[in-house]
Amino acid sequence: MVIRPMINDDTVKNNRIEIDLVLEGIYQCYGYDFRNYAHAHIKRRLDHRLSLSRMDNYLEMLHRIIHNEEFFNELLLDLSINVTEMFRDPEFYKSVRESLIPYLQTYPFLKVWHAGCSAGQEVYSMAILMHEEKIIDKTQIYATDFNELILSKAREGIYPVELMKQYTKNYQTAGGKASFAGYYRADYDHVLINQSLKEKILFTYHNLVTDGVFGEMNVIFCRNVLIYFNQELQNRVLKLFYESLIPGGFLCLGSKESLKFSECSPLFEPVSLSQKIYRKKR
Repeated sequence: MVIRPMINDDTVKNNRIEIDLVLEGIYQCYGYDFRNYAHAHIKRRLDHRLSLSRMDNYLEMLHRIIHNEEFFNELLLDLSINVTEMFRDPEFYKSVRESLIPYLQTYPFLKVWHAGCSAGQEVYSMAILMHEEKIIDKTQIYATDFNELILSKAREGIYPVELMKQYTKNYQTAGGKASFAGYYRADYDHVLINQSLKEKILFTYHNLVTDGVFGEMNVIFCRNVLIYFNQELQNRVLKLFYESLIPGGFLCLGSKESLKFSECSPLFEPVSLSQKIYRKKR
């Protein structure tokens, strides 16, 4: 039988205070604002780095953050949201083909924003879909993230070859119309996404927490990012998306995200509630 240590209310309260101090220190030293991220998510990430670094507590971590930028950059990767894959949630991409593409085909020019793009897998997925639906030539895709290291990986478009089996399965389930292998070049243990797909994508820095409106978009994809924010920050970011969309523009969220309890809910109408696709009211 495993005997777990007792954690009393004072320990929980003190841990919370120390984590708040760590987040305030990060903001004051480096300008990254994680103060309104979901507490449970932040605690998991800090505990992970705490264990790897063999430090005893959050205050020891705070001291190292302030005085060691290299350590902070390692922690920043921990705090970034980098879990994704190509054609993740295939039914979502099938719904985009069936529900969004017919509307998008009516526009002479399209601007698409992937907010919180991570290492680019879902950005390239959408570029492939738009290529197959013959609208890529009139589309400019903007892919943003707050982590410059992750952005550089996204620009490279290099992924481990062992992931291609799952990515191919996702692509086929999502209604892919060609051979998925035609969109990349294998090179030993990695694959490189075709240059022709990259030409329509601009990868650039944008921080959803601290930066403002991002152009006038026809579509915004922000999938599986809001779940890491508290309600206050979710409302603020959703308002930013509303202001960054043209009237009638589309907002696509992750499978566990919703407008249901947000302040912006009355400003959108559902296109597919099951796939979390919404349209800004005109």
